[in-house]
Amino acid sequence: MKIKLGFVICIFLLLSCNGAKKIIDKPLIFDAERKALTIDYLSERYGLEQDTPTIVPKMVVLHWTVIPTFEESFETFNPATLPARPDIKNASALNVSSQFMVDRDGTIYRLLPETTMARHVIGLNHCAIGIENVGGTEDLPLTEAQLSSNIWLADYLAKKYDIEYLIGHYEYTLFEKHPLWLEKDEGYRTEKTDPGEDFMIKVRKATSHLKFKSIPTKPSAQ
Repeated sequence: MKIKLGFVICIFLLLSCNGAKKIIDKPLIFDAERKALTIDYLSERYGLEQDTPTIVPKMVVLHWTVIPTFEESFETFNPATLPARPDIKNASALNVSSQFMVDRDGTIYRLLPETTMARHVIGLNHCAIGIENVGGTEDLPLTEAQLSSNIWLADYLAKKYDIEYLIGHYEYTLFEKHPLWLEKDEGYRTEKTDPGEDFMIKVRKATSHLKFKSIPTKPSAQ
């Protein structure tokens, strides 16, 4: 019987992800300014009044940086304040970031503590751990090594926290009517495609044993 190539790839990824991987801590600047901006973000965007910029993780969100190298991606996230991005700067001066970044060779970097809020997904930052992947352009598509590391991280985080959902950034607006959605501004949205549907299909197949909840679907037009 001829075995389908996709099945073989899936089995390979499952086996490769069972091996031990190393998380390298490379912290972003998290000074008093970034802490204050993060606490303000939780208050102003979500109505959450907190003394600390902490989250209770319920979701993992996968991204791509569309930046060719880890070094450039890290330097983009490192400042406390947003250097550009007029599409989101009016919402907050807090810079974008994520808890993790995966380099093109699969190396996993932890940029922030897993329960510290990072600004990476509208409406859901208060409960979401972000995984950024270096690249994602037509010339630099995400790699098999990154896929393996994302699968491993999803498993690692699901064993450590009560993670209910695993989503791609492009799926975030499906949660607009969900109890986890807290964004107060109905006009604050951006259009996303990361990390690509094919990438998410492969990650979901390899993490099906984790029994994440199905993501919401938009109601059909009347």
